[in-house]
Amino acid sequence: MAERAPNPYDFLPQKPTFHLASDDIADGGTIAEAHVFDGFGLTGGNTSPHLRWYGAPESTEGYVVTVLDPDAPTGSGFWHWAVVNLPAHVSELPQGAGSGDDKLPGGFHVRNDYGTRAYGGPAPLAAPKRHRYIFTVHALDEPLEVDADTTPAAIGFNLFFHTIARAQLIAEYEVPES
Repeated sequence: MAERAPNPYDFLPQKPTFHLASDDIADGGTIAEAHVFDGFGLTGGNTSPHLRWYGAPESTEGYVVTVLDPDAPTGSGFWHWAVVNLPAHVSELPQGAGSGDDKLPGGFHVRNDYGTRAYGGPAPLAAPKRHRYIFTVHALDEPLEVDADTTPAAIGFNLFFHTIARAQLIAEYEVPES
C-alpha cells in the first residue's frame, strides 16, 4: 500500500496558478492547534485560518475555497471546508470566516464531511498519522449553479468545468503522542 495518497489535483487538467498565502499557516508547515477540530478526543480551536490570494486572472468571475485531506482513509479523502461563489472582488478571508455564512464577504458554505456548513479542522485519527490539508482557491469563469445542499464532491465536479486558475497551500497536522 502507498504510504500516502496522491494529490488529486495532480490528475486534473493543469490550470494557470496564482498566489495563496496565510497569516496563520505556511505552505509545507504544520497547522496550529487553533485550527484543529474540536471533537473526537481533540480539543483544537476549530477556527478557520486567514487566507489571502492575489494574481488571479482578470477574467475571474468568482471564487471557491476548499480544504481537502487526501490522506483520510476513505478512498475519496475528507472535505473539511467548502466556500462557494465568493465575489470576484474578494481576495481574503479573515481568520474565523469559516464559522458561518454571516462571517463571509459573500458566497456560502456547503456541508463538509463532518456534516456542518462551516470549516472543520484537522482530525487525523487513522494512519497515516500525519495528514496533508490542501487549501485551494479556485478562480471561476462564472459562479457555480449550486446551492448549500450540494456536496463537496459535486462542487468538485462543477469546478472541473469552471476553474480557470488555481492557487494552493498545503499544510500538515499530526495528533501529538500522548
